[in-house]
Parts: sequence; C-alpha cells; structure tokens
Amino acid sequence: MKNASADRAWADEAIRKVNAENNRSADTHLYSVPLPEHWGVQLYLKDESTHRSGSLKHRLARSLFLFGLVNGWIREGTTIVEASSGSTAVSEAYFAQLLGLPFVAVMTRTTSPEKIALIEQFGGSCLLVDHASEVYAAAADVAATSNGHYMDQFTYAERATDWRGNNNIAESIFGQLALEEHPVPRWIVVGAGTGGTSATIGRYLRYRGHDTRLAVVDPENSAFYPGWLKGTGEASTGLPSRIEGIGRPRMEPSFVPAVIDHMIQVPDAASVAAMRHLHTLAGLHAGPSTGTNLWGVWQLVAEMVAEGQRGSIVSLMCDGGDRYAGNYYNPAWLSGQGLDPEPYEEVIRRFFETGVWNA
Repeated sequence: MKNASADRAWADEAIRKVNAENNRSADTHLYSVPLPEHWGVQLYLKDESTHRSGSLKHRLARSLFLFGLVNGWIREGTTIVEASSGSTAVSEAYFAQLLGLPFVAVMTRTTSPEKIALIEQFGGSCLLVDHASEVYAAAADVAATSNGHYMDQFTYAERATDWRGNNNIAESIFGQLALEEHPVPRWIVVGAGTGGTSATIGRYLRYRGHDTRLAVVDPENSAFYPGWLKGTGEASTGLPSRIEGIGRPRMEPSFVPAVIDHMIQVPDAASVAAMRHLHTLAGLHAGPSTGTNLWGVWQLVAEMVAEGQRGSIVSLMCDGGDRYAGNYYNPAWLSGQGLDPEPYEEVIRRFFETGVWNA
C-alpha cells in the first residue's frame, strides 16, 4: 500500500504540473493571410510554432503524457520512449524534462540536425535507425529493456485527445473565428503524421454540427492517401516520407479515414515551393509540412473562386522554418534529394495572377 500511495502521490503532482503548464500558456495565433480581395475568400493559418516546444505536436505530447499518467503507465523514474521523426520527440522531451523523467527518441538518420539538437536541449537522447519501418520495433525494444513506457503516438494520438472540446485545436479555431466575416470555414486543411489531428478535427466538426469539410494533404510515398482512396486500413508503401512530420509508410492506427471529406496528394517539391512562397506572401517562416498544407489550400481556394463561393479556409502552420535551415531551405540539400521547387513556384505565381489553378 505504501508504494501504491507513493505512486499515486507522484502521479497526482505530475498531472498538476502538466495542467499548470497548459494553464499558463496562451493560445496560438490565428493569422489572416492576405489574398486578392476580389476572390472573396479569407485564409487563416493557426501558428502552432509558438508553443514552448515549437510545433503542433506540443498539444499531442501534453495529451499523451496525461493519458499515460491517468492510466498508470507513467510513474516516477519511468523512461519515456517514442518513435518520432522529430517534432513529437521535441515536444515529448520538453514534458519529460518538466516531470524529471528520462526520454529516448527513436528516429531515422535523415532527421534534421536542428531537431536532434532541440531534443537534446530538453534533456532527451536520440537513437537513430536506418529506415522508417524500423522505428516501431526499436522503440518497443528500448522501452522493454529500460522498464520504460513506449508512448506510441501512432496508436494513441486519436485516443488521448478529447475531440468533444476541452481546449482541443478545433475548439480553439472556432473560438478565434467567432468575430470574423465567415466564422464557420468551408474547409479546414491539415496533414497527417499520426492521424490524430485530423481525427480530432473531423470528429469535432460532426459533433458540433458544423458545415465545414475536412481536407487532408499527404506527401509522396505516404500510405494514408492510397489507403483512403481504397477505403482500407491496411495500405502500406514501405517508403519513408521526405516531408518531416507527415506521411507514413503504413496506415497508422490513429488515422481515421471516415471523418475525412477529401484528400490531396502533394508532390514533395511542391511542399517546398509553397513553404517558400508563404514567406514572400505573409512574412511567415514555416516548415515543409506547412507547405504541404498550402499546396492543398490553393487548390481549394481556386475551386471556390471558380464557383463564385465566398467564405473562409483554415489551415495550420505546423512548425517554424528555423528547424530546417540545413535541409529544406538549403539549395544544395534540395538538389541532392532531387527536389526542384521552381516549377511549382511558377504554378503558384500564375495562380495568384489569374485565380486559376493549373498544376
């Protein structure tokens, strides 16, 4: 009983610390992005890079820690282990440090040095593997041998977040839109890494009865798009995504296809082009997954313009561009990856001149 009481007391204090961190954190900004006025479309980007750990994954990490704590999986001294391409690991390292817990991130060797440095800055350590398909087993092995807890974002992302409300990202978006000209957007556009964000938003839209459609963008090589087209949860490509933070070689358990109204597959070079164009258009310095979002956004805006529809679209700025100075903003690295964004930048330029999408 004594050990049980001590475990419960530690968990209660840990939950208080996580909730206190949330309580003293302001909400993230919802930026209005300038578009030609005669289009009649307003675009908003929710800037998730302003979280303390620097990305959209801050929300997920907080939810995963609370989920693990209330289930009794995380105790004093537990080693936290995660399979992550970067941003989730950064955010989980932050919360592990907050609770005084060791943290190990299992990721591919292609993860940016900037993200590895951030994980280590928050006290975490990194185990690098050669292929994306290896991260799951490697993370489970590390957790087993260290008597730790494998967070498993790809399984628990959609379970850990309360989609009914409780300050989730969907509730925040609608609250911030309340005084806008079009407070109920026609589209919300997000990418899929775990699938947790799209599951939360899609469920919330249905629960609240909003006439808003959810579009999910997906990079090359990812299994989410072909799996959604086929209506199966078993799709696999076995290939890694070149856009950090989104796209997976297999359909993940947290991905819920049935709540998605539309999916758009995005060329990797187009993600880079849209990422770079955002800085010119709005002065916002974002990462490549934000570019993936925008490539889908421009197509939906073009459809609205062509049909004479007025309204708004919301998407996410997932993380900041500083994390990618050595790769996606590096011409030499892009060339080595076979990524040429210039043709796609021309597509965006013509779109803004004509209002017509012609990719």
